[in-house]
Amino acid sequence: MANQVEKLSTIGITDIEKVNTLTDDNIEKINTLEFAGAIYTVATGGTITTDGDYKVHVFNSSGTFEITTLGTDAVVQYLVIAGGAGGAVYEGGGGGAGGYRTAADMSVSATSYSVTVGAGGASRSDAGQGNRGSDSVFNSITSAGGGGGGQSSDGDDGGSGGGGYHNSGPYAGGSGNTPSTSPSQGNDGSAGSPGYSYSPYGSGGGGGAGAAAPAIATSGIAGAGGAGSASSITGSSVTRGGGGGGGERTTGAGGAGGSGGGGAGTSATYSANATVNTGGGGGGNGGYSPGASGAGGSGVVIIRYLFQ
Repeated sequence: MANQVEKLSTIGITDIEKVNTLTDDNIEKINTLEFAGAIYTVATGGTITTDGDYKVHVFNSSGTFEITTLGTDAVVQYLVIAGGAGGAVYEGGGGGAGGYRTAADMSVSATSYSVTVGAGGASRSDAGQGNRGSDSVFNSITSAGGGGGGQSSDGDDGGSGGGGYHNSGPYAGGSGNTPSTSPSQGNDGSAGSPGYSYSPYGSGGGGGAGAAAPAIATSGIAGAGGAGSASSITGSSVTRGGGGGGGERTTGAGGAGGSGGGGAGTSATYSANATVNTGGGGGGNGGYSPGASGAGGSGVVIIRYLFQ
């Protein structure tokens, strides 16, 4: 049959020879166009897994993402989550989640990129605002650390804002998406419960990557942390970036941590830490006597690209 195929777009059959036994370099032209096989990205750094036709690099700590061969499409997908903030003591507010930024088709080059994974805000056992989370950075993307929970103050601003303290107004929750970016990277914390006359003196929850901390509906209770946001960048859906629950004192319960690693507030002396590498906010401490607030969760940077 093959010897009956005289010409293919003016190329004689004897010039085609045997396609199945030739490498790409041997097949110079078909229909006068140079034949080139697809080129795929090759890179190093982080913990590498495979999801179908994609390679996934997960950085749970700072490192270097190096592209040694740049694919034809020259793009990657990314998820950059900053460190979540710590909660505050003395029935303090919950910590806000770290900033959460994700997108497909970021243009890249064949070079090395520093990856910074932000630490979570440390627990504290003395009066004052919860400790802010640290920023995470990849290429041109910076996600802001979460805002600390309030103690006799508003919640701090950050990627997501911290919960406000009860009493005197009450104090407001911190603002999320600070600094402002497009698209947004976080949400607001909730205000604390008003007034010492309302036992058990609950403070607000920290904002989450997916939602603001729910407003306190009943005076005296502690606020829950805002919900995190789900991503399937690793190949399966994982929710990260939950806000920390507010602390309370005396008769009630602390606020629940937001889905996605947020630490729960407490009515006891010690409150829950956020889950590491989720960017979750730590819970507010509920004890009137000094204890320890919940620490924020460290962030994570995840990069994904076609490799075949």
